[in-house]
Amino acid sequence: MSRPVESGRVYIVGAGPGDPELLTLRAAAVLAAADVIFHDQLVSEEVLELAQPIAELVAAGHRAGQAKRDQRAVAAAMADRARRGQVVCRLKGGDPFVFGRGGEDLEALLAEGVPCEVVPGVSSALAGPAAAGVPVTHRGVARSVLIVTGHHQDPEEGLDWDRLRADTVIVLMGGTRLGAISRQMLAAGWAASTPAMLVSSATTSRQHQLQASLGQIGEMARAAGLAAPALLVVGAVVALADRFIAAPESVGVS
Repeated sequence: MSRPVESGRVYIVGAGPGDPELLTLRAAAVLAAADVIFHDQLVSEEVLELAQPIAELVAAGHRAGQAKRDQRAVAAAMADRARRGQVVCRLKGGDPFVFGRGGEDLEALLAEGVPCEVVPGVSSALAGPAAAGVPVTHRGVARSVLIVTGHHQDPEEGLDWDRLRADTVIVLMGGTRLGAISRQMLAAGWAASTPAMLVSSATTSRQHQLQASLGQIGEMARAAGLAAPALLVVGAVVALADRFIAAPESVGVS
């Protein structure tokens, strides 16, 4: 039996990778009951269409390169709506606790004394590669996965790739800094021939993917002009996509 969606509460909800059929049942129930939805820009229009017609939609996110919204001000606005007895949904792309700042939202709301519930979502870190035919683990090929964010204030400064190692590496939101990321990985000793793939708008009708070597992926992505949001997956498992899925819209290099 499904649990009721309660008024006077903020629900921090994972919207999944984009395809509305990949929402959890709990997320769909909250969307259908919400009086107001504070949503990130990565949430697809198809998911937002599941809200009730009278729900108020408030854009509360930002993209790379844009001015950041004041997270405390957003939390205060959500708390005010909850105190008025509304069902408040904070809707985030993917999973709110995987580079979604869901923990920060939760801290701010609890400091406001507002009841909250976290509704996990399907992270694009796993769904994106899967939709492109790439299993992030595979027996005999990959037994470890590293998930990192591609966002950094200085595009030429970033993660310590000398220390961070795994069979499969997934870089979220790395499309705009792909060149710098690939250069950093190569400088840390990753082979230029390592299979890599950039997946754009994963699980939606706009999905495209580009498969290349780590040494070529930056140049190929610029030439292809793939749009954000995009994720990068690096590792031997990428080569499995050739036989795991037929993707006529993908761009590959031999």
